Amino acid sequence: MQNKNYGASATVPATRRNAVSSHCYSKFTLPIFFGLITLLMASSLWAADPVALGKIERKLASKVAIEGSSEALVVLSEQADLSGADLLTTKEEKAQFVYSRLREVAERTQAPIRRMLEERGIPYQSYFTVNMIKINGSLNNLYEIAGHPAVLRIESNPHVKAPVPDAQSALRPAMNLSIAQATTGTGPEWNIKQVHAPQAWAMGYKGQGIIIAGLDTGVQWDHIALKSHYRGWSGLSVNHAYSWHDATTQHSTTPIDPQWHGTFTMSEMVGDDGLGNQVGVAPGAKWIACRNMDKNGVGSPATYIECFDWALAPYPQGQPKLANPAYAPDVINNSWACPPTEGCSVNTLLTAVNAVKAAGIFTVAAAGNSGQGCSTINQPPAIYASAISVGSTNSLNYASIFSSRGPVTADGSGRLKPEVMAPGENIRAAIPYNNMYQGYWSGTSMAAPQVAGAVAILWQAKPAKYKHNIAATLNVLEQTATHLRSTQSCGSFNGQAIPNAVFGYGLLNILSAIQAP
Repeated sequence: MQNKNYGASATVPATRRNAVSSHCYSKFTLPIFFGLITLLMASSLWAADPVALGKIERKLASKVAIEGSSEALVVLSEQADLSGADLLTTKEEKAQFVYSRLREVAERTQAPIRRMLEERGIPYQSYFTVNMIKINGSLNNLYEIAGHPAVLRIESNPHVKAPVPDAQSALRPAMNLSIAQATTGTGPEWNIKQVHAPQAWAMGYKGQGIIIAGLDTGVQWDHIALKSHYRGWSGLSVNHAYSWHDATTQHSTTPIDPQWHGTFTMSEMVGDDGLGNQVGVAPGAKWIACRNMDKNGVGSPATYIECFDWALAPYPQGQPKLANPAYAPDVINNSWACPPTEGCSVNTLLTAVNAVKAAGIFTVAAAGNSGQGCSTINQPPAIYASAISVGSTNSLNYASIFSSRGPVTADGSGRLKPEVMAPGENIRAAIPYNNMYQGYWSGTSMAAPQVAGAVAILWQAKPAKYKHNIAATLNVLEQTATHLRSTQSCGSFNGQAIPNAVFGYGLLNILSAIQAP
């Protein structure tokens, strides 16, 4: 998978190619054709109900026909109505309301399908930000479940080589410890200065009292830049319950990051070791994390949604019955993508992102690194209206060559993206190795965390006006951004106008945001 990564380019491992097919949904290829024929002929399905068959994704049917079984996501028709959350003011009220509504709908509508699965001995996992159930089923299983009137569709759960950097990345240094730097620093990094964070710090605003969550490849929790900022660390002892979750098959009870990306991006949000390495925008904020990709950068729609479930109502590892929305973060950063071209539906994550927004949680997403063409912001979650999408600039405030542009056409909306920009070239931050730092990484992965940190500062500075008010927060970030214009026009957005589809409203300016009347 080339040029679709948010920290650099990556290649899908050969072992994953079946799971991340790049066929468009509209192509009725031979494997799909024979998969449907096999589906019809299997057992008693020759006279199958066409309505039930129509609910099963064709690509999934083909895969199951060939392999005998496959992971699948059973999405139910009824999704919770969360509109009442707008009438509530505090995060605690919003999160509890949203969580209760989501769980009520999931428990009620999933109950008969769960009973069916239990009777047949089919393992499953339930979700609630998207009302769905993950199973590993045969053709007969899929058809029987599809016949239930509560089921909307059954789609694949591809294990995707996510667009985050690895050792072969073109946009970041190789994992060569000889270029890692020890703990001596010289103060705020250039990108931190570029968005005027130090001036906000001088006013006493470093994000104190705000919780930021990173949904990524994990975090080395005890890195010197991060340990004192971790919610699970008391200063004397550590307790990872409610502050860490691993949605991968490893299920680590301790925060880890064998891939490096999550540690790097988290340190851009809160990192400061007290030794001059000021790499984070909001060093007064606390962090928590959910690991949604494994050591190879492989995730799936199910792991992404599991992390959204956990972020809305965190729980100790392996104990979802203890979920408690009181521990939900204020801000979530997502420096990754779930590409539709690799098997992820455009709307698979939409309900989850909408749910966390309804709970008063501000969601940030990297815009993508698909280059200079128009409408290259084309992958969830960056395409959604419920997430603020961030593009990348260099030190001269030019748009990075790799930074994706809007408007969004992948879902037919034509909406403006990105909303704002932040520095994303040649960024230095923490890596999970002996308290070291590494430069210089590039990508919109590196830009997005700075906006998450900016929200923490803004919400500390003016809680009554902005805290958990997503619309007002987005508006002030847009209106106070340093305006940047482009010679490139895309769709109905003139490059010389503000906003435009290259820079959105412009470069993030934290100082101007907190000084706005």
